[in-house]
Amino acid sequence: MQKLITDNSWIERIARFGYAVKGVVYFIVALLAMPVALGIGGEAAGTSDALQIIVAQPLGKFLLTIVAVGLTSYAVWRFVQAFVDPEHRGSQANRVIPRLGYAISGASYAGLAVTAMQIVAGAGSHSSSWRQDWTARLLAQPFGQWLVGIVGAIVLGIGVSFTYLAFTKRFRQRLQLTQMSTAGVKWAMGIGRFGVTARGVAFGVIGLLLIQAAVQSDPDEVQGLGGALQTLAEEPFGRWLLGIIAIGLVAYAIHLLILSRYRRIRI
Repeated sequence: MQKLITDNSWIERIARFGYAVKGVVYFIVALLAMPVALGIGGEAAGTSDALQIIVAQPLGKFLLTIVAVGLTSYAVWRFVQAFVDPEHRGSQANRVIPRLGYAISGASYAGLAVTAMQIVAGAGSHSSSWRQDWTARLLAQPFGQWLVGIVGAIVLGIGVSFTYLAFTKRFRQRLQLTQMSTAGVKWAMGIGRFGVTARGVAFGVIGLLLIQAAVQSDPDEVQGLGGALQTLAEEPFGRWLLGIIAIGLVAYAIHLLILSRYRRIRI
């Protein structure tokens, strides 16, 4: 498998395409959050809602099909990172965790790609209900509240790890900095750190909502990205918080576009 990856540059092309499409999706999520932050109506949206916005545009089904291909590409790259280990993380216990994270990310974006194709086919999307359904199933199991709480703690930990990663040396090492100007490196680092931190905060809120669902044994508390942003908006000073996070998600979208061009991809 490693030789196949080495002999073919296709994986680098689909990885870069995947980063770009993911950036577009997050840019739409950020734009949809801004009216809520400004108090001019609407509700914060998640990634599945962004797909609905795309399909509603002229040539929407064609555009969403391209997005589905891009999300699939990103999922494939994540699975390559998880199982082929092109970044040579190894199999030690402390290095398996990032690879497990890649696998979970790959499954998540593969699911989002399936959702995109369902929308293209006219089947619709039920992003919130499926989360609540699986949470209800978990809560019905022995020690179900503990299981949901553990999942919430993991998601919260992922959010914290995003913020930590943004300020490590490895964050710089992901980019081919020699291909960028000095000013470009400065802007890329600043935008990337702000964006990844904002995404980390959003994931932290999702994790806290999962923990709350476990404590209250209420699957309706479970929300995705859109629900997490809406929860922020409803807190004291929430519109200010949401505005900052929305700008941060714009920065994250730009960061993904930078990764699509300058990411150091080892194959």
